Amino acid sequence: MTLLVLWRHGQTEWNATLRIQGQTDTELSAVGLEQARESAPRLAALSPALLYASDLTRAASTAAELAAVSGLPVTYDPRLRERGFGDWEGLTHPEATQRWPESFGRWLRGEEVGDAGVEEIDAVAKRMVAALLDIASAAGPDGVAVVTTHGAAARFATVALLGWPMELAATLGAMHNCHRTHLRHDPVRGWTLQAHNVP
Repeated sequence: MTLLVLWRHGQTEWNATLRIQGQTDTELSAVGLEQARESAPRLAALSPALLYASDLTRAASTAAELAAVSGLPVTYDPRLRERGFGDWEGLTHPEATQRWPESFGRWLRGEEVGDAGVEEIDAVAKRMVAALLDIASAAGPDGVAVVTTHGAAARFATVALLGWPMELAATLGAMHNCHRTHLRHDPVRGWTLQAHNVP
């Protein structure tokens, strides 16, 4: 059975200060780089055959630590990027709340934003699922693939692959930096959630 391991990137300074990143290309902090270095051997122990990553620097730098341990090349795919947060990118949560109180409140409740150029949930889920299905196909029926991506994008993709209503995405819980979700595909049962937010 195919195993997809969705691995969130390490911490950035923007993560630490609750600044909205989206598709802004930020780098790992010293803490984030250390998180990636500590996590990489545990992921390598899963014997992955493939390593994919978002092309944003924070994900690519995280994946590079696993590549160094496993010897695997990294394939970059822009479909694995974080949700685009439009005009909110670069703002702290209080700043976004002050400027867009209603739409930011909708985001906090896990609802569609419909404002400020924020990418729609359905659009994020569709591009992520398309990428993950391509990766699963490349990994084969018994392969393991590690996909270095982003928190919101991984959560929406998980819910979509499992066939859950997207309203349940908020109940899945946000992924911590350098934590992972395991999704396994069985040819009979389809996609199943094996683990979530594993350190």
